[in-house]
Amino acid sequence: MERFAMLIAGKAVDAVSGRTFTSQNPYTGQPWALIPDGGPEDVDAAVAAARSALDGPWGEMTGFARASLLRTLGDLVARDAEKLARLEVNDSGKLYREMIGQLTALGSWYHYYAGLADKIEGRQIPSPNPNYLVYTRREPVGVVAAITPWNSPLLLMTWKLAPALAAGCTVVVKPSEHSPASTLGFAALVTEAGFPPGVVNVVTGSSRETGAALAGHTGVDKVAFTGSSATGRAVAVAAAQNLRKVTLELGGKSPQVVFPDADLAAAANGIVAGVFAATGQTCMAGSRLIVHSDVHDELVRLVSARAAEIKLGDPTDPATEMGPVANTPQFEKVLGFLEVARDEGATVACGGATPGGLFIQPTVLTGITQQSTVYREEVFGPVLTVLPFTSEDEAVKLANDTPYGLAGAVWTKDIHRSHRVAARIKAGTVWINAYRVVAPSVPFGGYNDSGIGRENGIHAIDEYLEEKAVWVELSGGTRDPFVVG
Repeated sequence: MERFAMLIAGKAVDAVSGRTFTSQNPYTGQPWALIPDGGPEDVDAAVAAARSALDGPWGEMTGFARASLLRTLGDLVARDAEKLARLEVNDSGKLYREMIGQLTALGSWYHYYAGLADKIEGRQIPSPNPNYLVYTRREPVGVVAAITPWNSPLLLMTWKLAPALAAGCTVVVKPSEHSPASTLGFAALVTEAGFPPGVVNVVTGSSRETGAALAGHTGVDKVAFTGSSATGRAVAVAAAQNLRKVTLELGGKSPQVVFPDADLAAAANGIVAGVFAATGQTCMAGSRLIVHSDVHDELVRLVSARAAEIKLGDPTDPATEMGPVANTPQFEKVLGFLEVARDEGATVACGGATPGGLFIQPTVLTGITQQSTVYREEVFGPVLTVLPFTSEDEAVKLANDTPYGLAGAVWTKDIHRSHRVAARIKAGTVWINAYRVVAPSVPFGGYNDSGIGRENGIHAIDEYLEEKAVWVELSGGTRDPFVVG
């Protein structure tokens, strides 16, 4: 087995306890990596290292110097894209064909935020009192805890790490115990890029106790989390106990709304991309198909036909189109949803079974209602639910009938309708005649139970900055100490 180390204070270290745990390859079913089993004491060390770096050389570094380091890190990520991609494939069962593309593009996030690191500016504010000069400074929020999920660990870590570093923060990363290896592999690049010790730290652990210790740590100034809405609430509560800021990118139950004039072949392809790519294990999965009754049967036929042809198999095989579910607990959870769906009267138009291992067939469910469990709750697997509509108002109402609000799509050739409906869907991202497209320059995040704040885009850096007002008395005179101003 490959053996990995944590990164604390610029050094590759084992857990203080000396304990380790194994990461299991979801395709082979075999353990493949030995991971340090860190605990609260390791979190303490990492937070202390981050604070020391913030108060030391990193805190003194200019935005221009930070930008240079971020560009170097982006170049190293691109250089090692294949190695990092294979780590993610081994850890989570993601397709190599997907991960090599994702990791090749990942460096662009660091390049993008390098372009912002040297442009963090305050402003001069006119004062009603001519005896004062007033200006603002934008300063790093401080030590950031970045807690990441198992489904796309490096991408979702980067959405936090790149803007945090550009802002001048230091970071402690805690990856999921189900897919920690790629984050530990990435950590070596931080050192190679020349970041001062302690700027980026990575702590791994098999217990929820480790993540909880980081989220609630009094030495942390902000928590950035991606994961389920239930865990997000717990993270928010832990941070709130210390009155710390949070960014939460949480779950979704995203609608794909298809009107009768849509290009059905293109829509079917987009629906397959939205819910069966990445084995449906993505927060933005377009798992609710809301389709006009006039084209319901034909679109279900097209999607089911394509889903039935999806090649399941070895994630490293270029011909494979869908890999296994990433871990046993999630596999059992998805099977549980399918069982409940059958009990509640759903019709399986396609799939609905497991061919062995941690594989679940791409599944299309019809005959469901707005109250169906599988329609309302996030499955996080390759399961699509279908519900018909007859009017635009009904389609919008169905699209918004969810506690979530992460993403959605509108499929139509009517340009007026496309913009009109996109504006009415309550979600952080809406694609028109497309699905599952992201970029470093475009904000991503959700409404309601899908989270707080935004990642990516110019303003994501604001999530990692504090704004300070500075008043400068210009006259040199004295004033009445009992009067404000």
